[in-house]
Amino acid sequence: MKKLIFKYGLLGFYLLLSQFAIAQLEFTATTSNSKIGLNQRLRIEFSVDKQGADNFMLPNMSDFRIVAGPSQSVNQSWINGKVSFSQTYIYIIQPTKIGTFTIPSATVEYEGKIYKTNTLKITVTENVEVPKDPNDPTYMAQQGIHLVAEVSKENPYVGETLYVVYKLYVSENINVSNWAVLESPQYNGFWNQDIEIKGMSVQMGEYKGERYRYIELKKAILIPQKKGELVIEPMKMDITLGVPTGRYNFFGEAILRSFTESYTTGKKIIKVKALPIEGKPDNFTGAVGDFKFKVSKNKEILKANETAQIIVEVSGSGNFKLFEIPKLITPTELETYTPEYKENLQTTLNGINGRVFSNYTVVPQFKGKYKIPNVSFSYFNPSEKKYHTIESPDMFVEVVEGKDLPTTDAAFNRKQQVQVSGNSFRYIQTKTVFEPINKESFFLSKWFYLLLLLPLAVIPIGIIINRYNEDRSKDIVGSRKRKADKLAKKYLSTAKKELGKKESFYIALEKALHNFLKAKLSIETSEISQDKITEILLEKGLSKDSIEVLIAVLNDCDFARYTPSSNVKMKDEYEKAVEIIALIDKQL
Repeated sequence: MKKLIFKYGLLGFYLLLSQFAIAQLEFTATTSNSKIGLNQRLRIEFSVDKQGADNFMLPNMSDFRIVAGPSQSVNQSWINGKVSFSQTYIYIIQPTKIGTFTIPSATVEYEGKIYKTNTLKITVTENVEVPKDPNDPTYMAQQGIHLVAEVSKENPYVGETLYVVYKLYVSENINVSNWAVLESPQYNGFWNQDIEIKGMSVQMGEYKGERYRYIELKKAILIPQKKGELVIEPMKMDITLGVPTGRYNFFGEAILRSFTESYTTGKKIIKVKALPIEGKPDNFTGAVGDFKFKVSKNKEILKANETAQIIVEVSGSGNFKLFEIPKLITPTELETYTPEYKENLQTTLNGINGRVFSNYTVVPQFKGKYKIPNVSFSYFNPSEKKYHTIESPDMFVEVVEGKDLPTTDAAFNRKQQVQVSGNSFRYIQTKTVFEPINKESFFLSKWFYLLLLLPLAVIPIGIIINRYNEDRSKDIVGSRKRKADKLAKKYLSTAKKELGKKESFYIALEKALHNFLKAKLSIETSEISQDKITEILLEKGLSKDSIEVLIAVLNDCDFARYTPSSNVKMKDEYEKAVEIIALIDKQL
């Protein structure tokens, strides 16, 4: 009897143990390779063996870029009464830098419990050579598609205009179905402007002596702003393409294998030459190109208080955005208003062409003939490698009606200030201080009673102030606005004082933004760069839109010093800076 009880008890124990084992969930992570090159891709799979597991959470893979996925695969079978189940989440990833990285555990929820996968260690090396097998799809993609940046000049002068065109060359036996720009090119050290491409049309051309189809993806005008080696950062793209497999369908059409590959233009080094010192005119303000210059007026003869327009114009081709038009100097007898700046420019691959001009409104006060001195304009012509100076002739404005110009010597009517020398002259003292002989006692005086009752008057004032502060604290929108105003006042007070003074304003605005970033991000001035700021703000959870606005304001500060600017534009830049400081402070 005891043996029977032991036998059934042991059987029950094994059944309980098997049920417990069945209830356990197996959740694993596997990868196609543990060592890859920087230009290769990796397949990573997360598999769970229980139906009903959900809330799958992908681990943080900041050192890798997800190229494809997630895709799911479900397998279920019934063999000899035994059920097996497997659900797999599949991703294709590509490394972004070289090193050894650990992919953390993924998680999934099953019957109220959280399960984790094992971690994965991946080693990333330098780019590996693509196998030179003509039938290999990867090799065909590498040989049949080229992303190229074509630059018009690689050794320009400072201020000389050049262009860059981004082209995608595709072999005739490869099909491209889609593409996505991963990284847009950066032009640090250049003034730049994109040229609009209306409708991408496929054209035929040659690349390295072979015939290709190609399209122009992007065109931009660049003007270097400093000498030395400047880098045009690469454009990076993912391109989905179809490569022939060598097989054909029923209709005789080639069967293609579709997959996605990454391409880059690579960096372009531009060696910029400094403008020559020899022969540089004193009035040269940075104009580089081929220009014409003239000064004209709309009236030869006019009456007093009648307006006349005088236009100072520069036309031709060159870096219009990076120099100032010469200023017109008029006699004091002619009242001259702030000139109105206008431009009529077109941007093409040939450069920036057109004209810019300042329109002066002049109003004479007295009758007479007034001389407006000549104005000169200097520029550097890179094709001729020399400077040119153009002078306008002297201009005269004749006023035939109005009051005569006063001739009385103003010196007779000028009041002379008396100067005190030593002890020769002294002013008569008109003020003194007296003290009363009989002084009133403070006790029981009006000041005594006033100070005695003062605390009673302070109490209701304190209650009113406290209620006012409570109402202000409930006003969330108002509090945010006050905080933004306080921040703006702290960091932008100097910039606000310099409104109207272009160069000093943009220097103060840029310095204010740098001080704000140093205070908020705990970084040094030497560490401030667009890439560093973007990286830190992304780590702190700041939105990409906010970061783009901040970088745009910083770029405006950098470029606006070299371009004509108005008070309205400077005020607009100041408002943008106030807004972005408040926004970043709120999100941080």
